[in-house]
Order: sequence, then structure tokens, then C-alpha cells
Amino acid sequence: MSQPFLFQPITLRGVTSRNRILISPMCQYSATDGLANDWHLVHLGKFAQGGAGLVMVEAAAVTAEGRITHGDVGIWNDEQIAPLERIAAFLKDNGAVPSIQLAHAGRKASMQRPWYGNAALDDADRARGDLPWRTVAPSAIPMEEGWLMPHALDVDELSALREQWRRATLRAVEAGFEFVEVHCAHGYLLHEFLSPLSNRRSDAYGGDRAGRMRYPLEIIETVRAAWPAERPLAVRISSVDGVDGGLTLEDQIAFAREAKARGVDLIDCSSGGLLGSATAARIPRGYGFQVTYAEEIRRTAEVATIAVGLILHPQQAEDVLAGGQADLVAIGREALFDPNWPLHAELALGGGGGEVFASWPKPYGWWLERREPGLRRLEGPPLPFRKV
Repeated sequence: MSQPFLFQPITLRGVTSRNRILISPMCQYSATDGLANDWHLVHLGKFAQGGAGLVMVEAAAVTAEGRITHGDVGIWNDEQIAPLERIAAFLKDNGAVPSIQLAHAGRKASMQRPWYGNAALDDADRARGDLPWRTVAPSAIPMEEGWLMPHALDVDELSALREQWRRATLRAVEAGFEFVEVHCAHGYLLHEFLSPLSNRRSDAYGGDRAGRMRYPLEIIETVRAAWPAERPLAVRISSVDGVDGGLTLEDQIAFAREAKARGVDLIDCSSGGLLGSATAARIPRGYGFQVTYAEEIRRTAEVATIAVGLILHPQQAEDVLAGGQADLVAIGREALFDPNWPLHAELALGGGGGEVFASWPKPYGWWLERREPGLRRLEGPPLPFRKV
């Protein structure tokens, strides 16, 4: 029996992933002063133990004012390297490619942690000690009524911010990450430059599509130059804004082509998020609702893609890859529900070369092999994903 596409290794530049499963960056809002901690180590480490090929650290802010919330992970100073290095080493030691997303929240910074409301900081947050800070954007346009008025970045500030992206990239190198993603989606700073709804500039960084793409492409060039040539670079985009007058798929295909020309290896195809929280459902959702974006960008821009968005079931993920719709699949909240999703998917799809628990960490697999005979004697239906 041939190996399922989902479990075929993939080599990107000089980095090989054991399978095609990437764990999406999922903000935990649990850092202090940008420092990752034991929560992040255990949270991410579970996914490496669970068999994922690539595990990505949540959006790491390249500046302090680029955080979404007070609880965001940061990579804006050297003190933040050591805890990230510990995480990267654990991921690699457990078979996953250590990956990180670099980000700047732009006008969506200075937000509440989601469980406090997922909106602009208010008096209740101030009482908790979560004070607001200055936000920045391409243009002085607040995200929505009641949000902070962002400062419109001038050309000198854009240049200084490029340097912060460069330094953040070098810190990611020092921490031992082997795959980096630039966040150009979900209404954060680089997406704000791309969208005509948030970028009303009249200089070289605004206006037509080429002007609006200019700054995100400069950041991509900056990161690529600082990132080792043998390590892959991805860019996460919102494939469409899903709002009248916003970005279209045609716009983002053009951006993907330009990103590829500057050394980007993969386009991570999300959508929406320009208005409201990053998880605001302005685009109708269903199983694999963003896969068609990954397929079209892959075909038209001739660049490898990552499919993401309600990919929940092993056969569903396998079909995406087998059908040539994407090169990797990203699993997010389903991995929170089941950190062993990749290992369970391998059982469901008949991977593993005939040995049921060969891919499991040895301290688990040894025990589980000895558990199976007893389960086969039990009456009743098998557990989900269980090969019996």
C-alpha cells in the first residue's frame, strides 16, 4: 500500500518535514513582556510529540507596539531569544520542524485578550493593569468605532520598522527556528498596507495595487535577506477581505507572484480579518472553506501553498493534497482538541508501514502496542481513528 500523501515527506529548500501537516500559529495570550514560558513549551511540544511535521510558534511581535495584546509572545529584544530557543530545540528533538510566525498588529494592536472581550482595551482592562499603547497603521483610520486612532507611519518610521523586522529575523535564526512565516493577513499591519480599505496613502506606499504591495514586499525582501538561504520562508495572506471594496483573489494572486519572485517558498492561504477580531466570521464557513484559495493561488501564481480553515478529518486533508489543491495542510483548533491528530490520522489512513504505533514516541508506543490486544477483546465499536 502506498504511503498517503499526508505522510509523504516534503523538502523545502534545505529543510525536510516528515509529513505535510503544519500546526498553525495560535495565539495563547499567555506571555509576560513578550517572554514565552512553560505554557508555550508544553502547548507546542504536545504537537511535536503528536506527530506534526511542522509546528509554528504563534505570531511573535517584532516590536512591543506590534503586539495584539499584553499577552503576546515577542521577538523584539534579545532577552526573548532564550525561551524561544528552548521551544525550538524541543520541537526539533521530537521530530518537528521548529517554525515561527513574525508579525506586527498595526491598528489592531492594544486589544483585550479574547476572554476579556476581544475588543479595544477599556476601563476594566486598565483596572487589571492592561494599559493601552500607541497603535500605528498605513493611514490614520481606526479599525472600527471605539478603537484607537492609529498613527500613520511616515517614510522614516517605515524604514526604522524594516530594521526591526530584520533584527527579529536574526533572533529567530539564533533561537534555532528552521521555517519562518511573515504575517500579511487578518487585518494586521502588512495586510493593512495591502487593502484599499485601510491604506489611503497618497505616497509611494499607497494608491494602486503596486503601491499598496510595496511595503509588505519590502518586508519580505528584508526577512529573506536576513533568513538563511537554505531555510524556507512562507507568507500568510488573507486571500480575500470578504468586504465590499476590499482585496480580491486577483489582487492576492498578483501579490503571491511578487512574493515568490522575492524568495517566498509557500503562501499560507487564509482569508478575512481586516475588520473585527482575526476570528470574526465575515466569510461563510464550512469544511475546508479556504481550500479553493490555496488551489487557485497554487495553480495561477505557480507557487506552493498551505491550505487552512476547518480541515478537521484525515481523509479530508488527504484529499486536499491528493487533488493537488495545496502542498501542506495547516491544522489549528482541531489540534487543540486532539494534539495527537497527526498520529490518529496516520492510523485512520493506514500509514505507518504496517506497525500500528511505529510513529508514536517510544515511551507511548511501547505501552500502546501492549494495550491493543486487550482492546480487541472488548465488545463495542472501536474508538475514533483506531485501527483494529
